[in-house]
Amino acid sequence: MHHSLPTQPDTLGADLRALRKSRSMTLVDLAGALGRSVGWLSQVERDKSEPSISDLRLIAAVLDVSVSMLFRHSAAPAHEAGHIVRQTARRPIGSSVAGLVEELLSPDLTDDFEMVHSTFQPSSGISETVTRPTQEVGYMISGKLDLWIAGQNHTVGPGDSFRIRGEPFRWSNPYAETAEAIWVIAPPVY
Repeated sequence: MHHSLPTQPDTLGADLRALRKSRSMTLVDLAGALGRSVGWLSQVERDKSEPSISDLRLIAAVLDVSVSMLFRHSAAPAHEAGHIVRQTARRPIGSSVAGLVEELLSPDLTDDFEMVHSTFQPSSGISETVTRPTQEVGYMISGKLDLWIAGQNHTVGPGDSFRIRGEPFRWSNPYAETAEAIWVIAPPVY
């Protein structure tokens, strides 16, 4: 089977703008962190200029996202672009937390929210709480998760949902089974 190199999504510029804004960074802030001109970054955000692979690696590092987030592994056919995301074309996103795999269900980051599919491996978790400037609702598809939200312990399973509004939280899957959840997060942070 022939595997081509991943391609940049058509909305790379818009996605970068959304990521930058979700981190309360100005064009000046991000350009400075990248050691590039504001003009260059503005061109990239407007899809007038295409960043090199090394530029993308640096951008991913500064914005704390995976480089693969900035690529799409198989471009959507023109009539589906911006509307349909096939299971095989989901973009991996999120942190490099061991035991957690996250994929973007939204076509891109240009909406007021993003939808994410998260898979939590057995015996995985984070030890430090995380606080994000977001409103998030998660829906459990399978497995169980232990959640600590604003100091309260909860265990959620299939069919349960939960909300986190800018509160400190952490998660753990101490169980033998993989847990899967769908999250809606506003504004997009990945």
